[in-house]
Amino acid sequence: MKAETNRLQKSVTRLLNEWRNDQWSATLESLDPKDQSLWRMTKRVMRVPTPSPPPLVTPGGIALSDSEKAEALADNLEAQFQPVTDPSVPAVIETVDVALGSYLLSPASEPQLATPDEVHEAIRGLKVRKAPSPNGIPNRALNHLPKRAVSLLVHIFNAVLRTHHFP
Repeated sequence: MKAETNRLQKSVTRLLNEWRNDQWSATLESLDPKDQSLWRMTKRVMRVPTPSPPPLVTPGGIALSDSEKAEALADNLEAQFQPVTDPSVPAVIETVDVALGSYLLSPASEPQLATPDEVHEAIRGLKVRKAPSPNGIPNRALNHLPKRAVSLLVHIFNAVLRTHHFP
């Protein structure tokens, strides 16, 4: 019985593939460059679906829509770029002070500014399966940032370098 079932299943699969190939051949033969059907089929076949960014977990819940994700990202960036009145980790403060001191004493008059390509490459180098940083933004979401958002991040980074203000 098992052998007969396997034989019938292979036969059905083969016949189904033949039918699909016949349907595809008939569709291709019906295409005509004069009525734009060839162009429509080319567009349909060449279309590459764009993946949507994954949902974001926010303090208010899960952000699913694009507008919710944009709002969550804006809220997160706004919360991160607030002045800190009482820094709480002395080891981090000391490390930043040492780095900042050497940066301020460097002889270069103009800091080496970041470029969008550098920031894009840094984002692409992030491992997407790692846990999000304390800001809660997953690396997979950063990989889906549009060029405009990366450009705005470059402006923020360069403003930090120009003003010597490290948030």
